[in-house]
Amino acid sequence: MKKRWLKGSFSVFFILILMFSMAACSSKDKVLKVKVAEVTHSIFYTPQYVALEKGFFEDEGLDVEVTTVPGGDKTMTALISGGVDIALVGSETSIYVYAQEANDPAINFAQLTQTDGTFLVSREKVDNFSWDQLKGSTFLGQRKGGMPQMVGEFVLKKHGIDPHQDLELIQNVDFANIAPAFSSGTGDYVQLFEPTASVFEQEGKGYIVASFGKESGHVPYTTFMTKQSTMKDNSEMVEKFTKAIYKAQQWVEENSAQDIAKAIKPQFPDTDVELIATVVERYKSQGSFATDPILDEEEWNNLQNIMDEAGELPSQIDHSTLVNTKIAEGVMK
Repeated sequence: MKKRWLKGSFSVFFILILMFSMAACSSKDKVLKVKVAEVTHSIFYTPQYVALEKGFFEDEGLDVEVTTVPGGDKTMTALISGGVDIALVGSETSIYVYAQEANDPAINFAQLTQTDGTFLVSREKVDNFSWDQLKGSTFLGQRKGGMPQMVGEFVLKKHGIDPHQDLELIQNVDFANIAPAFSSGTGDYVQLFEPTASVFEQEGKGYIVASFGKESGHVPYTTFMTKQSTMKDNSEMVEKFTKAIYKAQQWVEENSAQDIAKAIKPQFPDTDVELIATVVERYKSQGSFATDPILDEEEWNNLQNIMDEAGELPSQIDHSTLVNTKIAEGVMK
């Protein structure tokens, strides 16, 4: 009787082991590979790196691979051609694609940053900076038609500066070569992302004198987008991705710049953790990191106003046409 009971117990134990093994295999089979193209690799995108380093994507069953594809045009090409599943880029690019009558337009589904992320860097140290000091100078701006350049011009005009009359505006330098061009002697002022701006300051190559983010107000500066067909056919992946991003946004909101810097340090191995913390604090203090993934209508309209002011808006596009907030709203509930 005792032997029979032992045999039965071993049988049950074996079956349980088998079931757990099968469940584990099944779970592994459900891991979704997601390819993301980011327009640049910057501390400006901190919540994305938090989601990677803290395992928030893995918690949702996603294996996320991020590749840097410099330039909004190249990033969107990667998305539209099917080279990646998701693009992290300025929302203006979705308007450009839509204006070309794309059969499968790019849909904005999760906002990551809500202000401009660039800073005005002067070659010489400037005491008591004022914007009118740019008049008569050579200004190395960003690529024409991109969000940094349009916000840059918007801010200059706000301060009574005509970017095409009151200074020499250079905007034909490729995105990846703007910092090296300034470093080699081009321009009196340059518009740079972090951590490059702070690195230049550390090395004595330039000095941060103003923030374009503080000057321009809320705008959907960088969002995650995917093709309309992907929104329809792979909504589960989009929802899981958004859920991980929202979790990371909340984590960034609730933690100190120092703790955030330590978390994302592996993404910036050549940058000192103290410098990362300084940059994170700078972005946090000016509200650059979105605290939730919803791209609202007011921000969308502000984006189009800035594009229109720069002469780059093909046509007014309704918020509902290129923005999907349903997934983000569902995730937040």
